Amino acid sequence: MTNLYKSLMILAFLAAGTEPVKLVDVADMSGLVAESVFGGKERKDFILETTGNGVAILDVDQDGDEDVLLLNGTTLDGGNAKTPRLPTLYINDGKGKFTAKGLESGFTTEGWAQGVCAGDYDNDGRTDLFITYYGHNRLYRNLGAGRFVDVTAKVGLPTSGIRFGSGCTFLDYDRDGRLDLFVANYVNLDLAKTPRPGKGEFCVWKEIPVMCGPRGLPLASNVLYHQEADGTFRDVSAVSGILKPSGRYALQAVSADFDNDGWPDIYVACDMTPSLLYHNRGNGTFEERGVEAGVAFNADGRLQAGMGVAVGDFNNDGFLDIAKTNFSGDLTSLYLNENGKFFTDVSAVARLGLRQLLGWGIAFVDFDDDGWKDLLLVNGHVYPEVDQAKVDDRYRQQTLLFRNLGNGKFDDLTAKAGPALLTPRASRGLAIGDLDGDGRPEAVIWNMNDKPSLLKNTALGGAFVNLRLQGTKANRSAIGARVQVQAGGKKWIDEVMSGSSFYSQNSMTLHFGLASAKVVERVTVNWPGGKVEEWKNLPVNALCGLVEGQNKADCRAY
Repeated sequence: MTNLYKSLMILAFLAAGTEPVKLVDVADMSGLVAESVFGGKERKDFILETTGNGVAILDVDQDGDEDVLLLNGTTLDGGNAKTPRLPTLYINDGKGKFTAKGLESGFTTEGWAQGVCAGDYDNDGRTDLFITYYGHNRLYRNLGAGRFVDVTAKVGLPTSGIRFGSGCTFLDYDRDGRLDLFVANYVNLDLAKTPRPGKGEFCVWKEIPVMCGPRGLPLASNVLYHQEADGTFRDVSAVSGILKPSGRYALQAVSADFDNDGWPDIYVACDMTPSLLYHNRGNGTFEERGVEAGVAFNADGRLQAGMGVAVGDFNNDGFLDIAKTNFSGDLTSLYLNENGKFFTDVSAVARLGLRQLLGWGIAFVDFDDDGWKDLLLVNGHVYPEVDQAKVDDRYRQQTLLFRNLGNGKFDDLTAKAGPALLTPRASRGLAIGDLDGDGRPEAVIWNMNDKPSLLKNTALGGAFVNLRLQGTKANRSAIGARVQVQAGGKKWIDEVMSGSSFYSQNSMTLHFGLASAKVVERVTVNWPGGKVEEWKNLPVNALCGLVEGQNKADCRAY
């Protein structure tokens, strides 16, 4: 038994009670200790200083353990720092202890990093990373052994000009076995032309002079890159229909098959402009139908300041639903997928309106493994100035946990699930994955100008199974693969996705809570490209590797 595990068990014992989830922040003892830098601490003069960074959970060195990448930013005074402000790659020892890789990781560029998404773009068996920036974005090829190299120019992606890159997602939209890339852009920001706090119509909030935007700033456009046979990327935004909608203040993007037709669609959460749902027509083009589908506005038809996105089947009906975080004073959006074409905003009915903080990262995760996906939300205001004003909002806010009751409603478990949730933070990115090798998911939170948090659930739950997929004819990362699990007379679905939450990347290992099931009766995988395969009688409380074209699963018990 490791010292880390012993410490957690002691904390769990001290946190007496019968609640199904008890979250403890173990970041310090795990070695995730680097403090982030992102703009001013006491005030934010420009919108660029407010968005923060994301976090990625992935196995960078192919040793079977999930590692962590924490992005970083800078400040408006740029190079006055004594040490470079760089993304930090943490290597996992397999037991939840992390060591910073340092400059040898290859992440040596200082700047305004924003979001991150993962995918093996060159199908060499190593997961690569795309990082969005204010300036130009960067594609990092994984060389193995925790080392990356910037190949942005080599693959034909832009290396000049200024864009405010935000969320990103790899997807194989034409199912040719090569990963393509969708990149959202937030605003067309020119700092020299942007008014100072309090100097414009959209530069005051509740009588407080604050940074300007996004309203009043130029709208941005999203970009879709197709990967050619030679490994380069071609901008197909216009011919694919991505540019057909007008500009947006786009933040987080995620790709998933929302209508179960086998083709990956794209959802984009937008700030103070209608959110977007790009339906994949299966012929290389997309049709934007967010308003028609019911996911562009809230239930009252009003605009929202959308931030982060989670995708999952919260009611276990076989269709992927959408959860979206929003600005302070608004409900967290929960869009129930009715039939693959139309969604209903059930936020109020689901009881997500009881806590209306300013949300960013969000994830569906079955913490108690009862077979129903819960919701974890991280929060924090955009304006540090609120702490000096006579308003109800505060800059640092609680992390919220809503437990899925299985009847379409959620229970606010925040006050009962341990002090780690009640600690106020100015959080942004959030990623989910099993970091200590016990099979059950942890949550890594990126905090503004502060150390990260690593939340571990110390309460025991039901049975589970973890599935790690590998494509052969499909893209190697299996992004877009739809998985159905049958156990104990019940069914669950999930999909391998790239990029989600807010600016972040969850582990691509799929976690299924199975309640009291004793065996996994059947796993069905619809691979990108249309091939369907089945595996039967897999063990519970195990990690199973599923490789396209191989009829035997590689399972090991936890």
